[in-house]
Amino acid sequence: MRARPAAAGSRSRLTGPIVAPLVVVLLLAGCGSAPSSAGPTPPIVSPPALTPSPAPTLPGTATSPAQATAPSPSSPAPTAPPAAPSPTPAPATAVDLKLVADGLESPLFAGNAGDGSGRLFVLEQAGRVRVVRDGRLVTASFLDISARISAGGERGLLGIAFAPSFATDGRFFVDYTDRDGNTVVSEFRAPDPTADRADPGSERVLLRIRQPFANHNGGALVTGPDGLLWIATGDGGSGGDPLGNGQSLDVLLGKLLRIDPRAVAGGPYGIPPDNPFVGRAGARAEIWAYGLRNPWRFSFDRATGDLWIGDVGQGTIEEVDHLPAGARAGPNFGWNTMEASACFDPPKGCDRAGLVLPVAEYGHDRGCAITGGYVYRGVGVPGLAGTYLYADYCSGTIWGLDAATGKPTPRVLRESGLSVSSFGEDEAGELYVVDLAGGRLMRIVKAG
Repeated sequence: MRARPAAAGSRSRLTGPIVAPLVVVLLLAGCGSAPSSAGPTPPIVSPPALTPSPAPTLPGTATSPAQATAPSPSSPAPTAPPAAPSPTPAPATAVDLKLVADGLESPLFAGNAGDGSGRLFVLEQAGRVRVVRDGRLVTASFLDISARISAGGERGLLGIAFAPSFATDGRFFVDYTDRDGNTVVSEFRAPDPTADRADPGSERVLLRIRQPFANHNGGALVTGPDGLLWIATGDGGSGGDPLGNGQSLDVLLGKLLRIDPRAVAGGPYGIPPDNPFVGRAGARAEIWAYGLRNPWRFSFDRATGDLWIGDVGQGTIEEVDHLPAGARAGPNFGWNTMEASACFDPPKGCDRAGLVLPVAEYGHDRGCAITGGYVYRGVGVPGLAGTYLYADYCSGTIWGLDAATGKPTPRVLRESGLSVSSFGEDEAGELYVVDLAGGRLMRIVKAG
């Protein structure tokens, strides 16, 4: 069942077998009506215009074969750094995967609403949100906005997060690529939060970001411990960050953003006054962290508030980034000066001063694209307590590392054979694996 890259050197997260169904979905969705939107529509944030490179064939990660041979739209990309040595696998912790739901179409994420209902909400790339209630996949979609979305390649319905007040007001947020391929972050409402149906006509657009290329859209959304909305954006695509977005504070690409999603006078969202670049000339006040390439899933440890990010590498190294709760705001994770702990631009002698380097990494002998996860805080698998789980999409390897250790040693938890597009966490802290190619949601359980 394991999905493999289309060809040697392929670096795309979502593999070949699902492309054709997504194209069909996209064509069928083309005759849908235009979305409604309450409140003011924010302007599209536009990076400098360049001619796009060829679109990747497969979604979610690093450099596709088409991009690898395309001419750079600016100066040539720097030489890739030498491969990082992969960690020697420690003895595996015995975990099993238990089927929770199947029959999903290209699932990309699973999460909970924090409303006490025990439900899981699963994103399907083409634009639907499905509900798993009492261990059963509900037939009707919770939300279907497929007519508003371009899906396929690295595009689609990419993220969802729920307001802390969801149980009373039904507010939640999604991140998707619109029909033009640009990023949209919107608020929706469920008229009855206890029911399994949201109102697709309730959309209130918070943020639009123009995407210069078809890949590296990021898309993860998280309601943080502070109750604010955190948004992960990729560097805008192509290869090697030709526009320099990762290190540019005047654009929203290649960043971790932090906003107050409640409407304010004159705008659809507010800026937290303690964001690190508020009032700084030439910098976007929404930015909380920068220097990211394509953060594919991030999370906060529910016990400590620590931040964990899985950032996809260019062509050599995949990385896990970690910031303890209370760390200085405005961290720079290094892209494209660095690819993980190696110099990228320039390929030698780069300045590492002030950069936050990864706590774990692996080379492409062990996979091709990282999928970030969660620190386990459930009770069903005691041996995982305090372990941060992450995976590789192509190899299906699931690793764990001690979240309390400054330089933890990764250990292999399972060779899953799945195309792990995401992890998920339920209200009790139990963790799940989302299998894109298999269309399945699996729960991580104790072996035996």
